[in-house]
Amino acid sequence: MLTALEQGVKGGVWFSLMDKVYSPANMEAAWVSVRIKEGAAGVDHVTVHQFQQRLFENRDRLCADLQSGTYVPQDIRRQWIPKPGSTDERPLGIPTVRDRIVQTALRNVMAPIFERDFATHSYGFRPKRGCKDALRRVDELLKAGYVHVVDADLKSYFDTIPQDRLMDLVRRKVADGRVLALVQAFLEQGVLDGMSRWTPEQGTPQGAVISPLLANIYLDPLDHRMAEQGFAMIRYADDFVILCRSREEAERALQEVQDWVAQAGLTLHPTKTRLVHADDGFDFLGYHFRGLLHWPRKKSLDKLKDTIRERAHRTIGRALPKIIMDVNRTLIGWFGYFKHSLKKTFSSIDQWIRMRLRSILRHRMGLKGHGRGKDHQRWRNAFFADRGLKSLVAAHEQACQSSLR
Repeated sequence: MLTALEQGVKGGVWFSLMDKVYSPANMEAAWVSVRIKEGAAGVDHVTVHQFQQRLFENRDRLCADLQSGTYVPQDIRRQWIPKPGSTDERPLGIPTVRDRIVQTALRNVMAPIFERDFATHSYGFRPKRGCKDALRRVDELLKAGYVHVVDADLKSYFDTIPQDRLMDLVRRKVADGRVLALVQAFLEQGVLDGMSRWTPEQGTPQGAVISPLLANIYLDPLDHRMAEQGFAMIRYADDFVILCRSREEAERALQEVQDWVAQAGLTLHPTKTRLVHADDGFDFLGYHFRGLLHWPRKKSLDKLKDTIRERAHRTIGRALPKIIMDVNRTLIGWFGYFKHSLKKTFSSIDQWIRMRLRSILRHRMGLKGHGRGKDHQRWRNAFFADRGLKSLVAAHEQACQSSLR
């Protein structure tokens, strides 16, 4: 298959793929991927650990069902999770462990076929690409004078993809009837939300392993349409911006997007889609860009603070070193993504975190309220540094020195 990918297949369409889906090597790789990610149990209440206890029996049964054509996906368990920095919630679909394994095996076979023709400005859920690559490209274009921005937002994209049109795009490269039936079966999985059950007539479930690939497949024609017309588009899944040199060019780009979206059966968010100059600011992939500068957008900061509050609330009963250890874990991951922000971003967060820790210590002394006033003398910054609290300001200075070297 790898050789054929390099040389191409006749007509660009693949006819025999199912045997590659249920091959022992692929199923083993799929299981390892699911095991590493862990995840919650689906509607059958079987956890990854429980599946592993009878691994060989369970995996052999999956292979046999796929080979015989008797495999049927189970319902998806819907769970509502809070949107970062908001009181709203968004739905997350949780397939069973067995379905996650099969979806991973299916994705392993389908992704290389479509990957070779995906547009270069698509960065989401692709090998050797990620958010930071997309952000670097935005930074490059802004510095090159592309300061007129189409800031686009597809309304409920994953839930509104027309399934029939999506399957037509899949059939352009895949002609194996059993694989197509398997993709269709995953699109038509029932959804269990509490005591309610229904079958979606459109969309691909958020949380399903195969969904990001299918979402990229559906937006790929837009990617190529914009590239052919010379527009500098940067897309990560359903989040994309188009950077232009003039207002007129940005207006033409927006019109192209509007035309394609209408034809594709999708909807642009009426208030979140806009034309903006870079000096007025726009958000993309967790960052806020303004001019040539960038820093975490408000929702990113709110999400960080919400996480810290959970791990360092005033009445927490853990020892201070344990609290600091948990806070550091959060800060290390967050800083790894946002370390290219303005320096003042980090000093304000450092101050806020020390205030949270001082509030805990005040509470343990029988005092009320946040850490303030004399608390800064009672527990100086060095007090927390001596106990291992990570300083984002110091980390930022070190990162800047490393980049200069």
